[in-house]
Amino acid sequence: MLTALLGAVAAALAVVALRARRRATALAERLATASRELERLQQSFTRFAPAEVVEDIIARGVSTMPVTKEVTVLFADLRGFTALAETMPPSDLVRMLNGWFAAMADAVAAHRGHLAKFLGDGFLALFGALEANPWQTDDAVRAALAMRAAVRGYNARLRDQGLPPLAIAVGIHRGPVVAGLLGTDLLVEYGVIGATVNLASRVERLTREHGTDVLVTSAVRDVLDPRVRLRALPPAMVPGVAEPVSTFAVEAGVAAPAE
Repeated sequence: MLTALLGAVAAALAVVALRARRRATALAERLATASRELERLQQSFTRFAPAEVVEDIIARGVSTMPVTKEVTVLFADLRGFTALAETMPPSDLVRMLNGWFAAMADAVAAHRGHLAKFLGDGFLALFGALEANPWQTDDAVRAALAMRAAVRGYNARLRDQGLPPLAIAVGIHRGPVVAGLLGTDLLVEYGVIGATVNLASRVERLTREHGTDVLVTSAVRDVLDPRVRLRALPPAMVPGVAEPVSTFAVEAGVAAPAE
């Protein structure tokens, strides 16, 4: 009798253990599926916002408060692209533009910056916005020089395809900005606002007036690696600024130190 009872208890425990293992296996599979889905979503979102911002949103939600910080702002644009767009089939135009964006994005990322926004045929890039970077201004100028070199290489490819070359215009300024998630309850994006951003945009437009491709302000010159060769240009008035703005053409730089 006792033996039969012990056998029944053992059988019951075996059934309970089997069910527990099945539940544990099913839970592990669900967790693995959820993890893969979360990783896929995170990778998808990083195409719309910097990975650091996505991670912050996941950790703290979309209520991240904007903060004031010192940032180096780079605006880049294509010269004469509007007129060029009127002469090319849309498919060639988009292919050309996307190739240019890809080359420029690589140059920015290689120097610890990130693309914050596409602006038609131009873009806004930030250095030191997502994380502290004591070399942010050197990085921004080196990125601009890398962009200058990259567009030469890209133009060689365009020439082989029978397409016209591109010319860039870059303006760089440094100063305080308000950075963070900006927008409404329906649509938000990571961005920066402030006088520093406005002046960087104005400086990019000044490249046409001064006939150069990479232009920086005195705020950039003051903290820039002195080995970067600059050429002072006549002060010029820009919209929204009461005093003439001093700018400097970047003629040549130096390689970034090995890490």
